[in-house]
Order: sequence, then C-alpha cells, then structure tokens
Amino acid sequence: MTWKPSVTVAAIVERDGKFLLVEEQTSEGILFNQPAGHLEPDESIIQGVIRETLEETGFTFVPESVLGIYHWHSRSANVIYLRFAFSGSVIEYDPKRVLDAGILSAGWFGVDAIREMSYCHRSPLVMRCIDDYLAGKAYPLELLTHYD
Repeated sequence: MTWKPSVTVAAIVERDGKFLLVEEQTSEGILFNQPAGHLEPDESIIQGVIRETLEETGFTFVPESVLGIYHWHSRSANVIYLRFAFSGSVIEYDPKRVLDAGILSAGWFGVDAIREMSYCHRSPLVMRCIDDYLAGKAYPLELLTHYD
C-alpha cells in the first residue's frame, strides 16, 4: 500500500497583536482554525494558501515566509496531514465574498483568547503554528520550488 498524506496549507496572519482565525462547522462540531485547506492538484503550494485564505476569510493573503512544515496524525479521522504553514499579511478585504461551505465566520483573536479556547481548535497545529510564529520562525519562500 502506498502512503499518501493529506497535503494542506495554512496562513498565520497577525495584525495588531491578534491572529486571524476561522470558525468552522466540522464533523466534530464547531472548531477554530487558521485559514487553511487542502492543496489542489493544479496549483503551487503558495497559490494554494492564497486561495484558501481568500475562500475562507474574504482577505487577500500575501505570504512573506514559510513558517514551517508540519506532520500530524489525526487519530480520530485516521488521516495523516502534511501542513505547509506560511506567515504573512492581508492587503484587501471583500466583505461581499461568500465564504466556503462550513465556514461560519472569520475574526481576529488575541493569543490569550486562542490559548483559552484550545479545547475547540481544529488540531494541535493551530497553537503550535502561533507559538512558532511568536518564536520568530521564518524561512524564505524560495525554500519551495514548483514545477509545472
């Protein structure tokens, strides 16, 4: 059997000491996550994180660095995720944009509030990515190469 991880992308966006999170309806209830989702076959990893952020929040995301690459096994779903997380900023907001199915809202939250609601994080990667961002982790986007 060939192992195929579920490849996802995530945007870690901090503005004025608050982080952008989405509230989403999942099979496990209402949970919070960074703007994130599955990479599509016809896009680069960077294109994927820009698309996912727009679809889930209405914000246009500008990746500035690779925050990290995370391997996580969701035992409840029995899925292994390979997450490419990026830090960056948002430059535009489209308040009329219809958000992806399942996304209830997008909002800005302080670190203390995010820690307090860890019981309703989509995965342990939510806090881990924020902690890595706060620790100053950042790698150049050139780390990634996309071939058509």
